[in-house]
Amino acid sequence: MQVAIVLYPGFTALDVIGPYEVLGRLPDTEVVFVAEQPGLVRNDLGSLSADVVACLDDVPRPDMVIVGGGPGQAEQMSDGALHTWLRTVDRTAAWTASVCTGALILAAAGVLDGRRATTHWGALEHLAEFGATPTNERVVIDGHYATAAGVSAGIDMALTLAGLIADHDVAQALQLLIEYAPEPPYHAGSPNSAPAEVVEKLFTLFPSA
Repeated sequence: MQVAIVLYPGFTALDVIGPYEVLGRLPDTEVVFVAEQPGLVRNDLGSLSADVVACLDDVPRPDMVIVGGGPGQAEQMSDGALHTWLRTVDRTAAWTASVCTGALILAAAGVLDGRRATTHWGALEHLAEFGATPTNERVVIDGHYATAAGVSAGIDMALTLAGLIADHDVAQALQLLIEYAPEPPYHAGSPNSAPAEVVEKLFTLFPSA
């Protein structure tokens, strides 16, 4: 199985590295990072770069495609080479997936029309603007589409896909291998559970959130 993970300037690292750590360990699986412009692709914090050697045309028929999110997503919403490639590979891929605001790129490309999908809570309402049905869940499976909510949810999505592609025992073994047993020190992982003052402070500390 070939998994193509799309990178673009301003991507959020965990959006793509989380799924990579899980799916890249499946038996007989090759993960390839692809970009419209190969070379060093810098993340949203500007302190990490991935050296992408494959352009979109180098990967014409992946079995799975994953698009992560990040502030750079805003520059990937116009129809162009990436959208054309996504529509093309979606026809033959077993799975088309996204993490965080990567779902907005898929939706803008037209592949999520009429599909249930999720994304980061701060962008969820925007999915409807592109024909998708916003669904406030951590992982959404609709047909051969898999979408994950914000950032860390990509690990949950990847484990879900591992269970569907291989089997539940394999997925659980992978979860054990990476010791994915979250015990966060705070109950503030969603706007519904976070204290109101924390939600307010988020937009003060991180105005672009």
